[in-house]
Amino acid sequence: MLNFPTNGVQEVGGSNPSTQTSKNRLSVWMSVFLLFSENLLKSPKIRAVANTVKIGSAAIEVREGFNKKLFQEIISILLASCSDETTLQVLHEPGRSAGTDSYMWLYRTGRDGPSIILYDYQTTRASKHPERFLSGFKGYLHVDGYAGYNRLPNITLVGCWAHARRKFDEALKALPADKRNTHVAAKEGLNFCNQLFAIERDLKDLTPKQRYEARLERSRPVLDAFLAWLKYQRPRVLPKSAFGQAIQYCLNQWDKLKAFMVDGRLELDNNRSERSIKPFVIGRKNWLFSNAPRGATSSATIYSIVETAKENGLNPLMYLMYLFEKLPNMDIKDKDALDELMPWSATLPEVCKVKNM
Repeated sequence: MLNFPTNGVQEVGGSNPSTQTSKNRLSVWMSVFLLFSENLLKSPKIRAVANTVKIGSAAIEVREGFNKKLFQEIISILLASCSDETTLQVLHEPGRSAGTDSYMWLYRTGRDGPSIILYDYQTTRASKHPERFLSGFKGYLHVDGYAGYNRLPNITLVGCWAHARRKFDEALKALPADKRNTHVAAKEGLNFCNQLFAIERDLKDLTPKQRYEARLERSRPVLDAFLAWLKYQRPRVLPKSAFGQAIQYCLNQWDKLKAFMVDGRLELDNNRSERSIKPFVIGRKNWLFSNAPRGATSSATIYSIVETAKENGLNPLMYLMYLFEKLPNMDIKDKDALDELMPWSATLPEVCKVKNM
């Protein structure tokens, strides 16, 4: 296996703030991510640190072929995926000022099937981006309340009860302290949400079919009572109050919020996506921005591969080392060979797995 320096691998793969020296940072990027650009790979100094020119061709294969394979896999999973997005500053985008927000979109698989996490850099938060990315996908998409997902064809949107619950929690906290422990309407709304989450905890070890049937018996009555309560409360609250906004959010999102009932494999919230976007958010606090669109796109590739590897129980560094060794000697169009390199492949060597960290 290729000899890579391993200092500071947690800078991207982990979540601790960066404290490495410049030399260690170079080790991180060279050992894991020779993915940024052909210009970087042509640098004599970079090639010297890399130890072999062959690593450069492997890095290009990872960026251009391997990440495409991850995309094809997530689109081929016809049941459920999850999505989220966060801001990203890119300093040199054509026709845009350095302070303009760009976005890193996130797409990932749900609770079933292989765990795949994909990041997608785009200049805006417009709906055309998920529509393009998810072209060909048919199934369910777990989302928050952002309207940009509403136009997606052939996709049923599944709302997030964690967001709904948070609205009532915020409404309760907006009350004077001496009112929060009394019988107030905001607490009633919070209790409805808590009931649904308590039911889900009871059902977590069931099969999808069993979970579906149990939801019909236990969750359906809670939903019916909650909807009736929401309709009763709406004309009785100030629309712009925190409580009024919580009521309106749930009513506006109701079709999405109740969608989890149609299949036992669906989830009550979009927390899976929120957890997956967090490593990028933490990383952004350290490195602050991307210099140019190419760097932002490469960051998306980097995070996609590393976070998918982590999600599948792999040591990201050892896994990338394995890819850089294998990819130069294989046909990237060979589907069977590429399948064996996927992070969830049972044929990966033990050295790639997290127990060897």
